[in-house]
Amino acid sequence: MSSMNFSSAKQSVKPPQRGIFPLDHDAECKPYMKEYVSCLKEHQDKHHLCRDLSKEYLQCRMDRQLMAREDLDKV
Repeated sequence: MSSMNFSSAKQSVKPPQRGIFPLDHDAECKPYMKEYVSCLKEHQDKHHLCRDLSKEYLQCRMDRQLMAREDLDKV
């Protein structure tokens, strides 16, 4: 039987890498996401035609702290 060694040393926590963010478990931003995906399908994945919907979705995620704040004009 192997023994487990649990260290009492403090572990450092790193923030998520850019582009990695928590899932929307409560589906708070799902309506925005659905609208954006629908727009992409309607326009054959030409994302520039759905840019405003993308910004609304990202804003929803930022408002609920599901991603880091970003200047949406630079995204």
